[in-house]
Amino acid sequence: MTASVVVLDHGSGNVRSAVRALERAGAQVELTASFDKALAADGLLVPGVGAFTTVMAGLLRVHGPRVIGRRLAGGRPVLGICVGMQVLFDSGLEHGVATTGCGEWPGRVERLQAPVVPHMGWNTVAPDPGSQMFAGVQNERFYFVHSYAARGWELRTDGRTPAPRVTWTPYGGDRFVSAVENGPLWATQFHPEKSGDAGARLLRNWVGTL
Repeated sequence: MTASVVVLDHGSGNVRSAVRALERAGAQVELTASFDKALAADGLLVPGVGAFTTVMAGLLRVHGPRVIGRRLAGGRPVLGICVGMQVLFDSGLEHGVATTGCGEWPGRVERLQAPVVPHMGWNTVAPDPGSQMFAGVQNERFYFVHSYAARGWELRTDGRTPAPRVTWTPYGGDRFVSAVENGPLWATQFHPEKSGDAGARLLRNWVGTL
């Protein structure tokens, strides 16, 4: 049976490339702001481009934090991409202004500490050897376009639940969180839909979990 995926339409610009990439990955995809459809789908993709504040405002308009929380409480898969990953953290700090995020992970998204910002183009990743997300593409490059990121990982587990798999990427003498696998919640700072064959394989890996 073909997995159904909703790409949450919260006004984050052109997300048609994500829709097409998921369709090529074998999913039945709908771009919609409907709370009920986002809750019912096998998978939910949360896109995001631009500013943390703008993306959070769009998500709040369509009750995005609530639908994300409801899905995760029931073990239903969610995938965040780019700023759609950043807003999963507690907060974002841009131009001295702090904005509250969805709070699924502790920590703050902040400006990259690198000589050249934005970070734009292809870069490597360093996934955990047991990563399901990066199966078959552990040594590939992915496409990034961003000026902000989570530069640390603060979530600690109690030892009774599996620890999240956190993937890092080096940039300009610093490093940042470029992907997370945390039970049903996956996210990437890069754009898999713009990352050629490697990104297509990663999306197939996610669709295969639905």
